Amino acid sequence: MDPHETLADLERGAELGGGQDRLDRQHAAGKLTARERIDLLFDPATFEEVDKLVTHRCLDFGMADQIVPGDGVVAGHGLVDGRQVFAFAQDFTVFGGSLSETNAAKIVKIMDLAMKLGAPVVGLNDSGGARIQEGVLSLAGYADIFLRNTLASGVIPQISAIMGACAGGAVYSPAITDFTIMVKNTSYMFVTGPDVIKTVTHEDVSKEDLGGAMTHNATSGVAHFAVEDDRECLALIRELLSFMPSNNLDDAPRSATSDPPDREEPALDRMVPANPSQPYDMLDVIHAIVDDGDFLEVHQHYAKNLLVGFARLDGRPVGIVANQPAVLAGTLDIDASVKGARFVRFCDAFNIPLVTFEDVPGFLPGTVQEYGGIIRHGAKLLFAFAEATVPKVTVITRKAYGGAYCVMSSKHIRTDFNYAWPTAELAVMGPEGAVNILYKRELDAAADPAAARSEKVKEFREKFANPYIAAGRGFLDEIIRPRETRRKLITTLKSLENKRDKNPPKKHGNIPL
Repeated sequence: MDPHETLADLERGAELGGGQDRLDRQHAAGKLTARERIDLLFDPATFEEVDKLVTHRCLDFGMADQIVPGDGVVAGHGLVDGRQVFAFAQDFTVFGGSLSETNAAKIVKIMDLAMKLGAPVVGLNDSGGARIQEGVLSLAGYADIFLRNTLASGVIPQISAIMGACAGGAVYSPAITDFTIMVKNTSYMFVTGPDVIKTVTHEDVSKEDLGGAMTHNATSGVAHFAVEDDRECLALIRELLSFMPSNNLDDAPRSATSDPPDREEPALDRMVPANPSQPYDMLDVIHAIVDDGDFLEVHQHYAKNLLVGFARLDGRPVGIVANQPAVLAGTLDIDASVKGARFVRFCDAFNIPLVTFEDVPGFLPGTVQEYGGIIRHGAKLLFAFAEATVPKVTVITRKAYGGAYCVMSSKHIRTDFNYAWPTAELAVMGPEGAVNILYKRELDAAADPAAARSEKVKEFREKFANPYIAAGRGFLDEIIRPRETRRKLITTLKSLENKRDKNPPKKHGNIPL
């Protein structure tokens, strides 16, 4: 037989996966095939596949007659916007995308190559789990992958897309990676499925409610993005990669922008309401400042009282952390603290400057928060900001009260430049609470306690709840006009380009997990 024909036949077999019928079923389910996903992820004609002809080694349970080249996963490397990226795409048409010994070895190979070459790894997950016929060999394959995920963490960016099933032990690889994207209605993640839960706990729950895209985006916080379909998912991965360096030794790529660096935004002067109890949308502030108003929000549906995400200032990628006064008055709670800490640590690991917009009245009070460990979880955000050595700039727009002031990238935890708008209020607590403590006896004895309290609150706000005392102490570097914030941030970040800071020599810190 002609060896060239043999190779061509094997390659056709690999590209057909589980056969045309199963490819058609994949499309009928609203999903793209593994190879279609790879084609959309990479720049045209740049993907180089590895181990295309690998087959499984299991000869039991009738598997000897079911050998498919590639063994259920497409793996390799190519270019995304001209930069090298490694990826694997599980093929649900081949044994349900189940993980085998050889299947895992293909994934491990590209992860090792990515680490060696300093390039991001993208995992397109669509798998029924471990291949039962291979027993402990498939479990060992998962563990091999988990180890690589852990060693690669903070060295190269890792992105997971859940584009179908992801259950059992398989969920722990995406959980270790930096960002997880889920496709609505066609993807789900859970450790134990609805049938097992019903047997053990007698709870009746659907796959979607248990582990669907919105469950993990809005309730558990396991996933960072929810998208409508496979195409949107792959476009989002490309956009996300554009904000990141290829590895922890590189800087994030700069982009050209037509948005003038000295642009002023008069609307910012009117953004903060005169009434300190009235909310406003911090997203309006962010959009008005960043390049072309573009802000890629991360964890949009989870812990909405804190905003995190990526933007650019004069073409330079930055990570933004901001209190959201429109939700829970911008207070920090357990979920917001964990959300913020994880994002800050990602930016610090990959040399992405941090810009913080602060309007925080404190930590959310209540027994639910205290019993849930707000002390420990709040400390995670504090630890992350204090540990970060990337350029850090903070803008206080309004409230900066109590311990939350310290946590939100204050000057005291190595933030490089701290600015405040004239509307900023820096204090141990809000004027109302402070007056009730400081003047309790006087107010109780007053002929008109309400009027006396109102007067004292006004006096306290004028004397203490303003940015000028902090500026006089050097805790604020400058009080700026809101309309000038964009220019000030761009100028400051440019001055910080060559910043060099480091932590004491140690194996690693002990963040309060």
